Amino acid sequence: MEIQDYMTALGQRARAASRQIGRATTAAKNRALLTIAERLEAEQATLLAANAKDMQAGRDSGLDSALLDRLELTPARIADMVDGLRQIAALPDPVGEISDLRYRPSGIQVGRMRVPLGVIGIIYESRPNVTADAAALCLKSGNAAILRGGSEAAHSNQAIAAAIRAGLETAGLPGDTVQVIETTDRAAVGALITMPEYVDVIIPRGGKGLIERISAEARVPVIKHLHGVCHVYLDDYADPEKAVAIAFNAKTQRYGTCNTMETLLVSKVVAEELLGRLGPMYRSAGVELRGCGRARALLPEAIAASDADWDTEYLAPILAIRVVDGLDEAIDHIFAHGSGHTEAIVTEDYSRARRFLAEVDASSVMVNASTRFADGFEYGLGAEIGISTDKFHARGPVGLEGLTSLKFIVLGDGHVRG
Repeated sequence: MEIQDYMTALGQRARAASRQIGRATTAAKNRALLTIAERLEAEQATLLAANAKDMQAGRDSGLDSALLDRLELTPARIADMVDGLRQIAALPDPVGEISDLRYRPSGIQVGRMRVPLGVIGIIYESRPNVTADAAALCLKSGNAAILRGGSEAAHSNQAIAAAIRAGLETAGLPGDTVQVIETTDRAAVGALITMPEYVDVIIPRGGKGLIERISAEARVPVIKHLHGVCHVYLDDYADPEKAVAIAFNAKTQRYGTCNTMETLLVSKVVAEELLGRLGPMYRSAGVELRGCGRARALLPEAIAASDADWDTEYLAPILAIRVVDGLDEAIDHIFAHGSGHTEAIVTEDYSRARRFLAEVDASSVMVNASTRFADGFEYGLGAEIGISTDKFHARGPVGLEGLTSLKFIVLGDGHVRG
């Protein structure tokens, strides 16, 4: 019951703070963001000392090198956090924007106004920089935030939280606008996701297990994506140079991201030429190839793909390859095995490109571009809190606008309905 009481108090403070931050001016929010950036710069030594405790505890508990790398704060990473805050301060403020204002036959004007969601709960793992990123995006979009980082980053997250609170209060905004849960008890997560009276939206960022648990147990709406099984389809009418460059980049530019290609689909018409060029390139990059029968006939080094391979997000230098009869079979494969994240076609045929855009169901669908572009920064959002494969309320990279909602507004001048 002690955890429940603690979380209830957090929720009550967040709800109260959300009313104040929701009506804060753009100037006040930007002043807070810039002040937080200054505090993080000034407190660099404190942040590094706190992070050193987390790193030592991580080594003692046997965290692998990849997790330790995500956990580590360095002067360069702190500088990146600071730059991120300043970039968000420079972004347009979506709150209060009025759109679609039009007169109705009755004489009233009807439009829509963009408003904050209220209180956002964010649950994430490992990377302490997410604390600053999430706080900044929620603050700029007029929302209060309750943040729950991984227990492995507890000291780092609390040090960042102290700088955020100090920056908010110095700028004249409530310190409770951003609260970082202090306890590492897992019960705190269970409480956070079942408090609809205090929390309006939950955003989980982490592994599939975490997101599945949150989705199953939450009583609060969740913005999420479970995994990214992304495809690139090389069409009959693909330009060979574009096809090779895109298929190579989509897999090898970075392996551990949700917008990395995991399955390459190739039309049988161009398979011999394109796989003949791509095979040695993947091999030289150390990518393990798993293919269907037709793909293996062209790539002897490929091992046989299992049924599970078509549904797997590897996040590693492994690629599944399937040769298909054409566009229809490619779309059918994506329908059966895609995760709704990002899908791409390489083609010079306008009609085929339009069919792919219209028929493929994903949060991002691309023509002649690498799936690695599915990113808030690349889309011009400035920053993102994550990528949503849900169809409500936000879809794709979730930036400031995705952390707001719309309400109808009506302007009259003594109008009454007859």
